Amino acid sequence: MDGVADGRTRRRDATRQKLFESAIILIAERGFDATTVDEIAERAGVAKGTVYYNFASKNALFEELLRYGVGLLTDEFRSAIDGLEPREAIAALVRAQLDYIQRYRAFAQLLLAEMWRTNREWQQTLTMLRGESVSVIAEVLTAGVASGDFAADLDVRLSALALFGVGLVVALDWLLFEPERTVDDVAAAVLAIVRSRAIAG
Repeated sequence: MDGVADGRTRRRDATRQKLFESAIILIAERGFDATTVDEIAERAGVAKGTVYYNFASKNALFEELLRYGVGLLTDEFRSAIDGLEPREAIAALVRAQLDYIQRYRAFAQLLLAEMWRTNREWQQTLTMLRGESVSVIAEVLTAGVASGDFAADLDVRLSALALFGVGLVVALDWLLFEPERTVDDVAAAVLAIVRSRAIAG
């Protein structure tokens, strides 16, 4: 019986993943309002009823999509900084964000488009999720200020938000307009901006 249940869970997870991926691409291309459940289902290769079996509505699908995508970025941030000192951790965060956006470009475009909209049902969820990612950056900056690695007068909250936003915008600009540049080159450029202000001495 457990094997049957495990099989159902795996199939359901695979179906949800296909729906997520289809929704990401379509909504990034057309916007949320212009994307229909029929189109999401067609692109995922499932029946329309399958969408509603897994999610109560298109809004519910999108909110879960945000939870999944931003949660994955936060997990990658935490994994990247594990055991590192503040200066190395900041470099690791920049690289982790660029690597993530290179892999999930459509989601990053979607995130950038929705981040500052205030009239969406999921705005509160997105604000909370973004806050979780930004808090990882803030933890590193706080540790760096305490250790003397970063400037004592650094505004940690604003700097963490700035670093998150810069990474998002720079990565998308890079992938769209200068894809010939390497991720190492782009990471070095972002870190040069950070070092010019944040790092003491």
